[in-house]
Amino acid sequence: MKEKGLHSNNKFNTGYNFDELIIKNPLLKEFVIKNKYDAITIDFSNPKAVKELNKALLFTFDKITVWDFPDENLCPPIPGRLDYIHHLSDVLLPEENIKVLDIGTGATCIYPLLGVAEYNWSFVASDIDLDSLDTAQDIIYDNNLESKIELRQQFDEQHILQGIIKEDDLFSAVMCNPPFYKSAEEAQGANRRKTRNLGNNAIRNFSGNNNELWYIGGEKAFLHNYLYESSLFKSKSKWFTSLVSKKENVESLEKSSKKLGAKVFKIIPMSQGNKVTRIACWHF
Repeated sequence: MKEKGLHSNNKFNTGYNFDELIIKNPLLKEFVIKNKYDAITIDFSNPKAVKELNKALLFTFDKITVWDFPDENLCPPIPGRLDYIHHLSDVLLPEENIKVLDIGTGATCIYPLLGVAEYNWSFVASDIDLDSLDTAQDIIYDNNLESKIELRQQFDEQHILQGIIKEDDLFSAVMCNPPFYKSAEEAQGANRRKTRNLGNNAIRNFSGNNNELWYIGGEKAFLHNYLYESSLFKSKSKWFTSLVSKKENVESLEKSSKKLGAKVFKIIPMSQGNKVTRIACWHF
């Protein structure tokens, strides 16, 4: 099974070898099926199957052997998350001793794990949810990555970088996968539509708690708040970056970046399968 449109350096862009993945995560075996085209795959509407597949993909990295988190938290698609890391590496080359700030790392701590596993970067990772940070810290301990990943809690939901960046911090880049929806109701409506499109009554295969899924004003409000706060810390990071799911949010973000004094603003397109997204990058 081949993923379309992934970065040329992405180890999953040639597809999945399920025999090898089952060796990495034996729990995947019970979810592997043959589809109507006689191809080996899983049922992507089954959240347990999706979780075990992504665990297996993550375990193909030698540095990661444990990845446990509650089912109510988002299960990130590893190939797509790895793409962000590879595109960020392209932006940062040829810099060495890279240190990245991951905003909203979540319970899975996925970007720091992938950044350490693929490039041996160092990370500071923040989140507003203490339970998520507790789970992330357990994952860090279980994989002996305390020297590479530091967690910090954001105590004020009005802020993104303020309260996280310290006076002596200096980052190569900030990265972020912002909440998409404006409210819990909007997120639940999207879940119902996705369930109908999958043609079954399964619970959503991407789960997610409140702060992972929605932010007052949605993605646009989050991005503009982040952009404004980046202008307050312009000397603290060479690059500020974020995923942008909604294409219509790019134009206003670019206009605002210029007003705030950004010297460069660029968009890196990304795709995984039929999903198209993009990374916004700016620096001062």
